[in-house]
Amino acid sequence: MRKYLLAGLVVLLTSCASIPEGVTPIQGFEVNRFLGKWYEVARLNHPFERGLSNVTATYSLKSNGDIRVLNRGYNERKQRWQNAEGKAKFVAAPSTGRLKVSFFDPIYGGYNIIELDKENYQYALVVGNDRTYMWILSRNAKLNPAIQKRLIRKAKDLGFPVESLIYVEQGTRN
Repeated sequence: MRKYLLAGLVVLLTSCASIPEGVTPIQGFEVNRFLGKWYEVARLNHPFERGLSNVTATYSLKSNGDIRVLNRGYNERKQRWQNAEGKAKFVAAPSTGRLKVSFFDPIYGGYNIIELDKENYQYALVVGNDRTYMWILSRNAKLNPAIQKRLIRKAKDLGFPVESLIYVEQGTRN
């Protein structure tokens, strides 16, 4: 019985860092170019970012090869900044935009880069382990509307509920 419980736990913990069916991560990913600060342009709603504006994610390389993740957002209701620090690891080869991220060890969630400006690393479309997690990221607080529209179209074509997107206010607080 213990063997079956352990196997079930392993399946549960690893399935959280999966990728939605029919979705493919980008190839040719260069982690060093991805490091630094990204602004959250839009996201699907989920409890850990609810009510936050001015949301950014900053990625830096740790000495052990993991990626430090620092998410930051302003909670208007509480009138204060909220930070969450986590780590990300590659699920596949480092040239594949498929990672797993954890803010609560040992639980990981999928972090799948499915669209990326490979020329300049200025925008990205990232999805989680299922179709309830999706983010549009940009190096600038505002993203070119044509690019934003194209990313939303891609997400819609892949079955993400883009009609529920939250467009993140990026004010002068950053």
